[in-house]
Amino acid sequence: MFQLRVVKGGFSFLGVRRMAVLNAAHRSTQHKDYKPIKKVMVANRGEIATRVFRACTELGIRTVAVYSEQDTGQMHRQKADEAYLIGKGLPPVQAYLHIPDIIKVAKDNEVDAIHPGYGFLSERADFAQACADAGVRFIGPSPEVVRRMGDKVEARAIAIDAGVPVVPGTSKPITSLTEAQEFANTYGYPIIFKAAYGGGGRGMRVVRSYEELEENYQRAFSEALSAFGNGALFIERFIERPRHIEVQILGDKYGNVIHLYERDCSIQRRHQKVVEIAPAAHLDQHLRDRLTSDAVKLAKRVGYENAGTVEFLVDKQDKYFFIEVNSRLQVEHTVTEEITDVDLVHAQIHVTEGKSLPDLGLKQETIRINGSAIQCRVTTEDPARGFQPDTGRIEVFRSGEGMGIRLDTASAFQGALISPHYDSLLVKVIAHGKDHPTAASKLNRALAEFRIRGVKTNIPFLQNVLSNDQFLYGAVDTQFIDENPDLILTRPVQNRAQKLLHFLGHIMVNGPITPIPVKAKPSTVDPIIPQVPLGKCFTAALLLPYYCSILSSL
Repeated sequence: MFQLRVVKGGFSFLGVRRMAVLNAAHRSTQHKDYKPIKKVMVANRGEIATRVFRACTELGIRTVAVYSEQDTGQMHRQKADEAYLIGKGLPPVQAYLHIPDIIKVAKDNEVDAIHPGYGFLSERADFAQACADAGVRFIGPSPEVVRRMGDKVEARAIAIDAGVPVVPGTSKPITSLTEAQEFANTYGYPIIFKAAYGGGGRGMRVVRSYEELEENYQRAFSEALSAFGNGALFIERFIERPRHIEVQILGDKYGNVIHLYERDCSIQRRHQKVVEIAPAAHLDQHLRDRLTSDAVKLAKRVGYENAGTVEFLVDKQDKYFFIEVNSRLQVEHTVTEEITDVDLVHAQIHVTEGKSLPDLGLKQETIRINGSAIQCRVTTEDPARGFQPDTGRIEVFRSGEGMGIRLDTASAFQGALISPHYDSLLVKVIAHGKDHPTAASKLNRALAEFRIRGVKTNIPFLQNVLSNDQFLYGAVDTQFIDENPDLILTRPVQNRAQKLLHFLGHIMVNGPITPIPVKAKPSTVDPIIPQVPLGKCFTAALLLPYYCSILSSL
């Protein structure tokens, strides 16, 4: 009977077969642990909060922002569907570190998952655990993995166990100057102090002689204590003139781990990354294969899930050494997205929902490098004053745009108030081109189009970097900025619009500054301010920004 129906109703049979295939495919994507996310909170501020909110909106997920009392006017608050004050009465940074407030807002507002961003609580195992205890998913690795990777000493031990080369260093955190002296006596100088429970360049000090040891130990200890709440340090032998190469990894709940190639983050100032490149220029393919293979091997060893970064130092002989794992999304994740066409924030959310990497179409053999990407961090730092952060209100803001340019902004808009309390990042500018020189040319052109008035920025310094022959060739290491002091030499900004406005105001109030044009003299009486009807005042207020924008383009 069934065979007869197949012959006479072939189309119906084909329809049944197609439906069966679709149902099987649907079942393959619906793992037993799959649970969709409907509302996401970002326990962070600024650029990274906005980045995550945009990704959530694209996925149809409702968003929640948190903000401190000092951040009431910040852009990230406006980009979310909901926003709530946290840390009332606390210092600015402590507000974003106050776990009870963050968890309370999440529970009170039915948040499904929390994205930690980078910095603040992003690598705190106790925060990941607090989320789990509250029944809120943490968009990142498990609390245990965050703890193991956040402990730099334990991470080194895991790397050694996995057969990944490491720099000689202490087997556990040190808490006294005596322990530091013993290490230096054993391995010699130079050495480097690193915060045992945090990264990002804080708590990091290079020591080249016995005379520098005590002062740098005290500074590293206090920096680590201030930034991470724990002053414990570990020590490594300092590698001279290395390249800083990091590998982007991505894992799921089912043991799958892939890499999305590497980034070169060698251009640093005081251990803070300034310019990031993907992929690393002139990196030997055999070396690339070993770096990426070891990164994946290390991630699998600890059962890593979600996005993370494995960082290495590469010396002049192409020997490489593991330094740490950042169990979070990196500031420079953008360049990896540009060359692989993988949205890392989307992937983070889907993995947290319970989807596997194959479900997302992410298989190692399908990940390919497409061109080159460079990211510059535009900050409100003044190169002429030792990169001292500037504060104040942005009076004029115009960004660079065009083909191949991506902007990830923090609070970059006209009228924004730049606070002294937080990171000085204004906007990340990312360029993508067919190769490294092309991407550098696009980025340099985009930076030249920026007009920012009211606060100083590091744009002239970045332009010097992008125009440097050594950079364009891709032959840079971590000493690049220190060995090129001319990068700091910048031309003063012309700022013609404000100068013209100041000149016109001076003439109107004080009269001509020379007797040459006319013989008029300054008035001996103060000008009488006329009474202007409200309607005219309103019209003038509307026209003023228009005229200012014209002048700002001069």
